[in-house]
Amino acid sequence: MRAWTPYRDRLVAEHGEVWASPSTPAFVGIDRWGRVTGGMVPASVTRAVKRISQRVEVPLHWTGHSLRIGLASTARKRGRDGIAIADQGGWARHSRSMLGYMQREDGWDDNASAGLT
Repeated sequence: MRAWTPYRDRLVAEHGEVWASPSTPAFVGIDRWGRVTGGMVPASVTRAVKRISQRVEVPLHWTGHSLRIGLASTARKRGRDGIAIADQGGWARHSRSMLGYMQREDGWDDNASAGLT
């Protein structure tokens, strides 16, 4: 909250009262002239993460799908319901393609037959 409130206050001060509404996007796209263009789209998130990684000199091979992979993999590992993962990640419920996003770190630690005896 300490960062959120000043962020939204400045957004309203610089770009208008429309950004004070709770229904507006949390994070906004900004064009090269500093104008707010609306909510961030996947391509703008990808550009922002890549730009930040370059500034801090951390090599990063990242795409917008990295967020979806992280959500699906971590949520599954922590036992979240597949329908909830699909809903939040933008997949159709019971989506086969969602399963491709769910990566496992170790097939032995994440063994489907463990504890079935």
